[in-house]
Amino acid sequence: MGRGDGGVGPAGTLYIVSTPIGHPDDLSPRALQTLRDATVILAEDTRVTRRLLEQHGIETPLEAYRQNRRAARLPALVERLRAGERIALVSDAGTPVLSDPGGDLVARAVAAGVRVVPVPGASAALAALVASGLPATRFAFDGFPPRGESERRAFFASLRDERRTLLLYESPRRLRATLRALRDTLGERRVVVARELTRPGEEFVRGTASEVLAHFMARTPDGECVLVVEGAGG
Repeated sequence: MGRGDGGVGPAGTLYIVSTPIGHPDDLSPRALQTLRDATVILAEDTRVTRRLLEQHGIETPLEAYRQNRRAARLPALVERLRAGERIALVSDAGTPVLSDPGGDLVARAVAAGVRVVPVPGASAALAALVASGLPATRFAFDGFPPRGESERRAFFASLRDERRTLLLYESPRRLRATLRALRDTLGERRVVVARELTRPGEEFVRGTASEVLAHFMARTPDGECVLVVEGAGG
């Protein structure tokens, strides 16, 4: 049986640290202390995280943990944890592992008996959901839709009977194509696009799939987007 957060053993600890999705004050005091006390911080993009650390005067060493090179580093990172290092994992923004690198490291650490501790904080998906006005009791997070047109439509077709509220991430460059595929596949569901969450330009666009698509056809979307989509049956 794995050890929970209540006991501290001889091995190191992997901390999953959530960082702000926009507003800098959303970095919690606990997250700040964890980042200061860590042996090293693993970051998806060191340029993004370095700005955050500099803003808060944190001098902990920073290492890149990129999508395309992480597999080769896993054994060495687990050994460092077993040797007693305190490693903090962050993504560019929000909660790590959710559509970001890190899930494989968490799984390997758990399998090795290393203590894994979440340091909760901002999450773009949950922030969008709770302010969307759509049902939040039951929901399904499906990350980023596929980039190819046929794959994207097949993706939405597979969700046609899902009754839970759907949460998706999308880039502004692909938002229009995704909204069009969503409308053509799922019909006129209620849709909310939340973008630039917690930033000065925060916006929620609510309406049917066609109404939201028309809104973004009339103006060029910018900023990372979260789509909240009504489940089957309303």
